Amino acid sequence: MKPVDVGQILELEIVDLTSNGEGIGKVNGFPIFIEKALPDERVRVEITKLKKNFALGKMLEVIDPSPERVKPYAEDLYRYGACNLLHLSYQGQLKFKTNLVKENLKRIGKIDVDVNPCLGMAHPYNYRNKSAFPFGMRDGRIVGGLFAPGTHEIIDLNESVIDNPTTIEIMKYIKRTILAYHIVPYDEISHSGILRHVVIRHGEKTKEYMVTLVVRTKDIPQLTAFVENLIKAFPMVVSVILNVNPDRTNRILGDEEIVLYGNSYIHDYIGDVQFAISSKSFYQVNPTQTKVLYDTVARFANLKGNEVIIDAYCGIGTIGLYLAKQAKAIYGVEIVREAVEDAKYNARLNGFNNAHFIVGKAEEVIRDWKNDGIQADLIIVDPPRKGCDQRLLDTIVEMKIPRVIYVSCNPSTLARDLNLLKDYYQIHEVQPVDLFPHTSHVECVTLMSKVEK
Repeated sequence: MKPVDVGQILELEIVDLTSNGEGIGKVNGFPIFIEKALPDERVRVEITKLKKNFALGKMLEVIDPSPERVKPYAEDLYRYGACNLLHLSYQGQLKFKTNLVKENLKRIGKIDVDVNPCLGMAHPYNYRNKSAFPFGMRDGRIVGGLFAPGTHEIIDLNESVIDNPTTIEIMKYIKRTILAYHIVPYDEISHSGILRHVVIRHGEKTKEYMVTLVVRTKDIPQLTAFVENLIKAFPMVVSVILNVNPDRTNRILGDEEIVLYGNSYIHDYIGDVQFAISSKSFYQVNPTQTKVLYDTVARFANLKGNEVIIDAYCGIGTIGLYLAKQAKAIYGVEIVREAVEDAKYNARLNGFNNAHFIVGKAEEVIRDWKNDGIQADLIIVDPPRKGCDQRLLDTIVEMKIPRVIYVSCNPSTLARDLNLLKDYYQIHEVQPVDLFPHTSHVECVTLMSKVEK
């Protein structure tokens, strides 16, 4: 018998937070997860869902608030889950993220190591350099902003504490004007209309903006006039892309792209390294903290100038090229062909003749490099949220690469992978970095060296 029932109202002490930032209360040891609750609080909740091993509760009242509780100042983002930690002080968020990494390493990885305090921002607001806004119609008016969690209901967004202010102004301008050009928002139920998403990127250092219009069809009679007036209103927009996505799909971008204005890319810098960024490029969304992240990688690498480095999951080459001046050679491998072409272009853009990039699976390419006489002193892995492919971890061990720097965006898969490596590599330092203030996401850099047996 479970100790609670759906509809029951309880007073609970909150003892911890989940990895998603939900408060945890317990009844006879049975966990109840409550959004917007914080440790050391007493709250009144209603049980809304009952599962085999836990229940979900809706917050009704905070009876005794935590000293770390603050008033959320962006109600729409908070209410709809885009910034699920806005009620927690920023110092409290950094403590939570530090502990999240430590607990994942301990619970999943069976690794008990010191974790450095999470590196935060001096001004943790308006940090995003890329925003994707779904567009639609509701009650006869255009809405654009973000999807409510778990649905395709569009929340109309007109201000944001995490997006760039100019980005928000461009998005609002498009909402106000597109109907005058007979550009109707997309309706996913009837699979009709034109404008599905507006994706806006900008270069933090260059102040260049790119606007990508994601459309169901490229048959848009007044598109030229719309673009001309958009550029007049926002001269900082140096690139306008039409991305055609005709499919019934949740994927934002389609395969076909047409440059409507300017180039197919904008530029930005991390430190003194320049990058060309296309509409489909993966590029970290927080440029200030990306430099902090890459400076941490550089500190861990401790390069002397004669090292050969493998950059696995290299994307458009950002980490490898950031280190290229201090290394003998960079070898990057990435499965996405377009990303590799961007990486090669970025190497030429910066005049790095010691950076080489290839398309392929890292575990296969690394073996080929070894057979060609390329022996790495250091490998950097920066995988997606699902973590490293098991075959890549096996290859790292098999190739006896002396040092590993693991850059992770997911503490649980980081812990899983480090558990698989711990018999072969010693962990020297773990450094969380906050790239996503006011959310429960955290990046982490781990330095390891080969255990001599």
